[in-house]
Amino acid sequence: MATDSATTTTPEGTTTAASPAASSALAGRARLVLMVLCAAQFMVGLDFSILNVALPELGADLGFSTANLQWAVTAFALPSGGLLLLAGRISDLYGRRRLFLAGLVLFAAASALAALAWGPAAFLAGRVLQGIAAAVIVPAGMALLTTSFAEGPQRAKAMSVMGSIMALGFTAGMVLGGVLAQAFGWRSTMWLLGGAALAVLFAAPGLLTESRRPDRPRLDIPGAVTVTGGLLALIYALSTAAEHGFGRGDVIGGLIAAAVLLPAFVAIESRTAEPLVSMRLLRRRNVAFGAAGGLITFSMMSSVIFLTTLYLQEIRGMSPMTSGLIFGVLGLAAAAGGAVAPKVLARLGAKSTLVAGLIGQAVFTATLIAIGDSALGVWLILVPGSVACFFHLFAIVAYQITVTTGVPNEQQGLATGIVTSAQQIGLTVGIPLLSALAASNTELLSGLRLGLGADALVLAATAVLVAVALPRVRR
Repeated sequence: MATDSATTTTPEGTTTAASPAASSALAGRARLVLMVLCAAQFMVGLDFSILNVALPELGADLGFSTANLQWAVTAFALPSGGLLLLAGRISDLYGRRRLFLAGLVLFAAASALAALAWGPAAFLAGRVLQGIAAAVIVPAGMALLTTSFAEGPQRAKAMSVMGSIMALGFTAGMVLGGVLAQAFGWRSTMWLLGGAALAVLFAAPGLLTESRRPDRPRLDIPGAVTVTGGLLALIYALSTAAEHGFGRGDVIGGLIAAAVLLPAFVAIESRTAEPLVSMRLLRRRNVAFGAAGGLITFSMMSSVIFLTTLYLQEIRGMSPMTSGLIFGVLGLAAAAGGAVAPKVLARLGAKSTLVAGLIGQAVFTATLIAIGDSALGVWLILVPGSVACFFHLFAIVAYQITVTTGVPNEQQGLATGIVTSAQQIGLTVGIPLLSALAASNTELLSGLRLGLGADALVLAATAVLVAVALPRVRR
């Protein structure tokens, strides 16, 4: 990108050049736009983890049985992951700004319902609505970012900041959840989320401009039904399996439904004139293999957090709050990785940065196999674990750039839907698979080591796949 010009995005989603004299003003406004969009992503990141350490108190207060307590998390994860592609496409067609603002309104209202819940049904209704809102906010916000920042260093910097903020949101949720639940009760976590949504909603209208496809093609209903149903079935099955194993009838039924619906979706999209997801887009190697890299880096890091949480609390006997503070250190390392990632991207390019991120995450995850009964295990999590998180942000930023590079503005909502679907599915897939593997060993510590070793191997194999199959992505 030239240093003596700037770009701006029109309401139709096209990019035009700005005069050199306007560059500094646009840069200042661009920073405010980025802050608003990052704040929304941070809020959603918080929601993924803020209840984790407060679940026992929540269950006792609302009368959840132990078997049903997992629904406090699953009720959010199901719609937030299953509706992403559909929501991304709708935002392309009917306005990304409009959908983004509507999602914020719904998120604030849903958070209030969850905070005021008088029983399990009301609370779960609030969580489902939060998940629907998140499914709207994330792809619409990502599309607004990619259409507001030109391809190249400007977009790489913006996406690296957003990747760092999302990682910080997930980690901060674990810390804030413990602090707020202990000081003010679990309901304070939901009030915090509602207040954050209102704050973003207050700032966003004056900064964001509308962006949509001008031709308004017909929405692909059969494709929407099959992909949404398939993703919901897959996420439900994997989330339930994390708690109850893969032998339950509903888990097997969910996996069968996903195995039928997702291929049916591909077949429908190959034949329809106006597909929900362009097969031509998915056949781009940068989209397919970039998304695969993103899915793996998220799934393996979420698994590391889960497995090391078991280690810290079950083997080392630490409190949820102390564990959360340890993961806060890892979150700061991830933020540092996000800050450095644009410089690495500028030097190496997106493909090499993605490979480096996966390899670095694999190598330093592998060192965690040495955890044991002594305090050395805690230091391994703090030091090599932090370095793994540092490289994790390289992979996050690089895969986002890889998937969205070269995609027309009218399909940016779809491309960012693929980006965020890879993230959400990754967060869902890794934990049940590796926790099941860890549980196959009757001795907890040995099982955790087995799971961490498998985690590192999957990352290394993915790095090789990306290095071989992914074309070099233009910066």
